[in-house]
Amino acid sequence: MGEQLGNRLAEPRRATRLIRLPEVMRRVGLGRSTIYRWMSEGSFPKPVQLGGHAVAWVEQEVEAWVVNKLNSEA
Repeated sequence: MGEQLGNRLAEPRRATRLIRLPEVMRRVGLGRSTIYRWMSEGSFPKPVQLGGHAVAWVEQEVEAWVVNKLNSEA
C-alpha cells in the first residue's frame, strides 16, 4: 500500500524494469536502425549500459515515449 499524504494515497512505487532491444522493438513497432537513429537525434530514450556491449532501456521511459507519441499524433 502507498503512504498516506493527507487524505490521498500515494501511488505505490513500481520497481524499475530494464528491457532489451527486441522487447523495445516489439513495444514501439520500430526497427533497430530507426531506434538508434532517433536516439542519436535525441528523440528516443537512450539505454543504460549493463556491461560490455550489453544495454537495456528503462521500461518506464519507453512507455512514456509511446504515450507522448500517441498524444502528439492525436
